Amino acid sequence: MPTHVNSDTERQPYIEFSHVDKSFDDQPVLDDVSFEVKRGEMVVVLGKSGVGKSVTLKHILGFLQPDSGRVRVGGFEVSKLEESELVEVRRRVTMVFQSGALFDSLTAGENVAYPLRERATRGEALDEQQIQHRVDELLGLVEVEFAKDLMPSDLSTGMKRAVAIARALAANPEAILYDEPTTMVDPLMAQTIGDLILKLKKQKGLTSVVVTHDMKLARKLADRIVFLVDGKVAFFGPAGDLDQAEESIIEQFILLDEVSLLG
Repeated sequence: MPTHVNSDTERQPYIEFSHVDKSFDDQPVLDDVSFEVKRGEMVVVLGKSGVGKSVTLKHILGFLQPDSGRVRVGGFEVSKLEESELVEVRRRVTMVFQSGALFDSLTAGENVAYPLRERATRGEALDEQQIQHRVDELLGLVEVEFAKDLMPSDLSTGMKRAVAIARALAANPEAILYDEPTTMVDPLMAQTIGDLILKLKKQKGLTSVVVTHDMKLARKLADRIVFLVDGKVAFFGPAGDLDQAEESIIEQFILLDEVSLLG
C-alpha cells in the first residue's frame, strides 16, 4: 500500500506539482511545472491545444510519470508509486474524459451504477435498492434523470458528459478531474455543463481540476488558474488577477474572450 508523505495531510495541498519535467521523443511537454491545488479548491489549467494540459491530468492519476520533479496527490507521492499502489489513488480521484468514456453496452443508469457495484464487491454494504436510489439521485443531480434507460448512442455529447460526471461522483471521490468538458458541444450546452460543474463545486466541495482552452469557462469556475504556454507555467494565481498578466499569449486569450462577448 502507498505510504503517506506526511502524517499531517490535512494541511497539505491535495495536489502538488513540484518542478515537473516531461518530454516525449526529446520534445519537452512539461517544463519545470509547479503549482498546487488546495483541498476543496477548483483550479483551472488553461492554455491553447498542445501545451501539456491533458498530460498534466495524466500525471495526477499516475498514468504518466515525470522525467524529473514530484507529483503528490492526497498525501501520496504519486510519482514514486508502483502501478498496483496507484489503485488506491484512483479510487480517491476520478476523471471525466472528453469523450465521456461511457460503456457503450450499458444504459446511462447502468454506467452510473458500475462504480457502485464495484464498491459492493469491496465489501461496502450496498444492496440493489440502494444502488438504484443512488443512481436516480446522481442522475437528478446532473439533471439527466430522463436518460436512465437510454444507451450512450442515444445521448448527445453534452448528455454523455453529464452522465460521465454522475458516474465519477458515484465513486464517492475526494477529487474530480475534468478534461476539456466543453469541447465539441454547442455554446448553450457548454454553458449548461459549466453551470453543472459550478453547482457541484458549491454542493460537494470536492477538490477539482479543470483542463480547458475556454476562457469563459475558466472565469466561471476557477478559484485559481494555471496558464500553460509551451509547457511552462506563464501564470498561476487567482482568476481575478489573470487580466494583469503581461504574457502576450494570455493577453490574446483575454482579447478573444472580450471579442466573443461583444459578438
